[in-house]
Amino acid sequence: MRQFERELLQEPWTLLRHGLEVKLVASPDGSETFILCRSADRREKEKAMHARFERRIEEGLERIAAGCRKAKHNPRLIERRVGRLLASNSRAARLFRVEVRERPGGGCEPVWEKVAAWQEWATLSEGCYMLRSNITDWDASELWRAYMTLTEAEAAFRIQKDDLRIRPIWHQKAERVKAHILVCFLAYVLWKTLAQLVRAAGLGDEPRRVLDELAALRTVDVVMRTRAGTEIRRRCVTQPSKEQAALIDRLGPRVPRQLQIAETTSNVV
Repeated sequence: MRQFERELLQEPWTLLRHGLEVKLVASPDGSETFILCRSADRREKEKAMHARFERRIEEGLERIAAGCRKAKHNPRLIERRVGRLLASNSRAARLFRVEVRERPGGGCEPVWEKVAAWQEWATLSEGCYMLRSNITDWDASELWRAYMTLTEAEAAFRIQKDDLRIRPIWHQKAERVKAHILVCFLAYVLWKTLAQLVRAAGLGDEPRRVLDELAALRTVDVVMRTRAGTEIRRRCVTQPSKEQAALIDRLGPRVPRQLQIAETTSNVV
């Protein structure tokens, strides 16, 4: 990204959608194309992340300095403590220039300052990322959408394995392989349908979050014994919370209060 600092500062950028801008940059030999992307949402996320790690380092250095004022410590020990602090907060480690100085009367103390150049670069590059392609005759929007198509294909595989919990199975017969592919395909179609319902309801693009919220709904079997010795079973659905009720209202389905229990038979041959 530092090689394209000048391009990050210059205009124009192509606006693909709200909060997302892209720009094409040719490689020095012209054989490749780099797509610089600038996302407003990503910028806010990285800005908050840098601020959080910066605050952690400052607080950690203050604690180390306070301990050095109370007792005389070995400089090498303090250097290792400072190193561990920076390593555990590496996102903002290069913002600080830290030196452990020995005191005339014995002991040591950490002295630090912030690197202005790193702060300026972080502010400039927050929310920016770069894509690389060997296609040289497409515009920025076409290349970015092609990249997003690839990420959607990769996400489909992750959904199959993680969300739908459909793992690869080593089938020995062709018809079983086809049946497994059919089940996976139908499950993925249902997943994409849910994604469209979520998007149409104005709930974002993450059906996974909706499922996680609605997963707290439970069914409870209520068993009532009569005086005649028989049992009456009712399968009831728990009442949704306010958040769940709001999601259900936006999505449109009706949650039944009871579910029918399928009858089972024991005289099956």
